Amino acid sequence: MKGLSKRIFDILIALSAIIILLPVLGIIAIVIKIGDKGPVIFRQERAGKDGRAFTFYKFRTMKLDAEPFGRSPQSGDDPRLIKIGKFLREYSLDELPQLFNVLKGDMSIVGPRPLYASQIAEFSDYHKNRLLVRPGLTGLSQIYGRSELTDKANLDLEVKYVENQSFWRDIKIIFLTFGVVFGRKGVYEK
Repeated sequence: MKGLSKRIFDILIALSAIIILLPVLGIIAIVIKIGDKGPVIFRQERAGKDGRAFTFYKFRTMKLDAEPFGRSPQSGDDPRLIKIGKFLREYSLDELPQLFNVLKGDMSIVGPRPLYASQIAEFSDYHKNRLLVRPGLTGLSQIYGRSELTDKANLDLEVKYVENQSFWRDIKIIFLTFGVVFGRKGVYEK
């Protein structure tokens, strides 16, 4: 699935999900605000299609004094997490604001995960192929390991997606994502 048809698909899925999940988004925002007085949304610059920078959104799961470019929490007991942070990460609910990135056209529902611009310089020419498409809310690296995969294995899966993307593959990845998220597979490294 490429071009206009993928963009229409992304808009329809993102808009439908936002409408359906609006009460959940509101409850999460209120709980974060009540439990920790900082901002509800975490914003960070990431690299999108063709390496173009965009502002990436997530529900904030870490304390305000946590290093924004440090490693993600490696366990649910990480002291940098706010009270609801562990729960949001375990069920990938912290990722829901990225639906707005999809609507804006910065991201797609399915694709490689958005990375920092500084990481692109480390890519081989082969791995730079992941930049040929918009980054995704979910993708092969989420359904085949999440945090259990090495960085190289993640990159290899993402390039494999770019080389073999199709409408039916995207549908399959979306459905497999639900199983991974609800099964909490690969939430934290062992």
